[in-house]
Amino acid sequence: MKEITEQQWLQRDIAPKGKEAVFFFTPLCGTCKVGLRMLEVAEAAGISTSVFLININFAPVLREKWKVASVPCLVLTQAGEPVQMEYAMQSVDTLYRLLK
Repeated sequence: MKEITEQQWLQRDIAPKGKEAVFFFTPLCGTCKVGLRMLEVAEAAGISTSVFLININFAPVLREKWKVASVPCLVLTQAGEPVQMEYAMQSVDTLYRLLK
């Protein structure tokens, strides 16, 4: 997982053709910290999807464009466009299956 800024996401030269995920969070959100820990465990188990972390406080363009309603929010993307949004980080197993 790599924390990036909204600008870094938007300024990528070539949108990847494959599946990626963006985890929107805020630093003071306890549920976000739990979700982040679950993503770390899923990553250690061997997911194949790249996961990027973006602080939603500094991502007004993506927040509006993708209509992110709350945090934590895991957005699965295909070719740089959102295809699925998960607001409930139910379990490590669920996240692992989404990201494998």
